[in-house]
Amino acid sequence: MPDSPDGGILRLSLPLSAESVGVLLDRLEAWAETHEIPMTVASRMNLVAEEIAANVVMHAAGATFFAVTAARAGDEIWLAVEDDGPAYDPLSRAEPDTDAALEDRDPGGLGVMLVRRLCATARYERTAEGRNRLECTLAAGA
Repeated sequence: MPDSPDGGILRLSLPLSAESVGVLLDRLEAWAETHEIPMTVASRMNLVAEEIAANVVMHAAGATFFAVTAARAGDEIWLAVEDDGPAYDPLSRAEPDTDAALEDRDPGGLGVMLVRRLCATARYERTAEGRNRLECTLAAGA
């Protein structure tokens, strides 16, 4: 995690539910406003966090929570989402062929494609604590 000069790090752990995704978005929005993050950047950050958290809620069988950490370090926003579900690297999935006819495509994958495109970097790891962690950085400038 990057150092945040003003200590402005958001740490949040929530139970696995659709309602928790809404709570996450409200807290991220308030955090972004407090740290004067431009609205366009905050919107991208919220979209990335929502896609990742919603995927955990919908697909991480056996997970009991997800945790989000956000920090601003200079010209970057650092975002990490962790869960205690089975090991799964969403970044290992091939991007969907959006040029193919809808009936010819495999379902899913659009959210992860969006995360890849909105983030400057995205990295998955399975932590020593047995958690999935997806870390992303976004440019903090508008």
